[in-house]
Amino acid sequence: MSADPKTLAEACAKAMWADDPASQSLGMAIDAVGPGTATLSMTVTDTMVNGHGMCHGGFIFTLADSAFAFACNTYNQRTVAQHCQITFLSPGRLGERLVAHGRERHRVGRSGVYDITVTNQDGVVIAEFRGHSRTIDGRLVEAADDS
Repeated sequence: MSADPKTLAEACAKAMWADDPASQSLGMAIDAVGPGTATLSMTVTDTMVNGHGMCHGGFIFTLADSAFAFACNTYNQRTVAQHCQITFLSPGRLGERLVAHGRERHRVGRSGVYDITVTNQDGVVIAEFRGHSRTIDGRLVEAADDS
């Protein structure tokens, strides 16, 4: 595996995506990935709308959580969520394309903090999500220094 950080981040995302039926089954797409960042998107379908005619918050959280997961796993160290919180600001609506852009705020040792902003296709902020990560044992891909 190349030592280039962007290439490594993309390889990690590809490996994670292959084993992520949850995100795939919701119609998510990885739009971009780089060291400490990831952007995922998803269209709100009729099965995601709640009794108020809005996208159920659980689906918005899942999109943000997936962007968080892909952002914090870009360094080829298996990383999981330690704590997450979300603030809903505007409703997502049927047919809207929601975009979750995740970015690393701080990473040291085994811990990291990531902010994810979820917007609709018009740029309206739907939610703000903050995730705290923790690295665990293992890698996603074989690195050049592994051989």
